[in-house]
Amino acid sequence: MDFSDFLKYVPKIKQEKLLAEEAHLKMVPVERILEVEKFNTSSNNPRKAAVMMLIYPKNNNSHLALIVRNTYPGVHSAQIGFPGGKVELEDESLTHTALRETHEEIGIHPEKIEVIKTFTEVFIPPSNFIVAPFLGISYSELVFIEQEEEVAGIIEFPLLDFLNEKTIVNKIMDTSYGNNIEVPTFKINEHYVWGATAMMMSELKEVLKSSFKN
Repeated sequence: MDFSDFLKYVPKIKQEKLLAEEAHLKMVPVERILEVEKFNTSSNNPRKAAVMMLIYPKNNNSHLALIVRNTYPGVHSAQIGFPGGKVELEDESLTHTALRETHEEIGIHPEKIEVIKTFTEVFIPPSNFIVAPFLGISYSELVFIEQEEEVAGIIEFPLLDFLNEKTIVNKIMDTSYGNNIEVPTFKINEHYVWGATAMMMSELKEVLKSSFKN
């Protein structure tokens, strides 16, 4: 999608209703749906985090970016997600967290990002984080600078590829809640994106599809 065309839909995107759990559950394995529906995050006192779903122009086409995390001891090692991280004491808000972490991890200064919408929080049981996703727009082409300690690579892909229904495929995987599980994923290039990030992407996808209808 031409970036100038995408910008015409921004007012609609800002007003579009969030589908929340309805969108999230599309990317949850059958074995976990009941657990997700009944889960009460307040009883777990989860830690807070925030991520940035960043749309920007590349060769005049609208793109979205994900990061590949480095391999390290921990539940999110080598996973694919949006730039972001946990709330720090100096953060004034969750929006500030998402902007700060995006700057730290991929080198995009907060002044280059306009945050246009807050999406539904997603709880991640293995790490006990509740993550707030934000949709941001950069109006010019970006030069990414990876944070070597945490980021192994950046995945850039056209928005139209993301919206293609063929990107959603089931994959047999070993997960924190079971082995040999059929998991709904977004297949982005040669990468499979699943779990909390896929749930966020599902809600973003539904918002964009609804906004682009008319």
